Amino acid sequence: MTLATSACSSSCTAAKPQLSLTARLRLHLTAWRQRRQLARLDARALEDIGVTRAQADAEARGGFWKAPDHWSH
Repeated sequence: MTLATSACSSSCTAAKPQLSLTARLRLHLTAWRQRRQLARLDARALEDIGVTRAQADAEARGGFWKAPDHWSH
């Protein structure tokens, strides 16, 4: 009986695409705008989307450069 093991090297992970400067700026501007909008939501709207005021405030304080990784695709 043979035991097969798999060790995933860096080639197994999907490479992030390199974004142009314009694309990066657009991405960061989008994050900044969405965080501003999130900060303006009232309690009812936050409840509708399942986010607490504390979570919304914490996300809204995030810097514009902290866009989620999945936005770069």
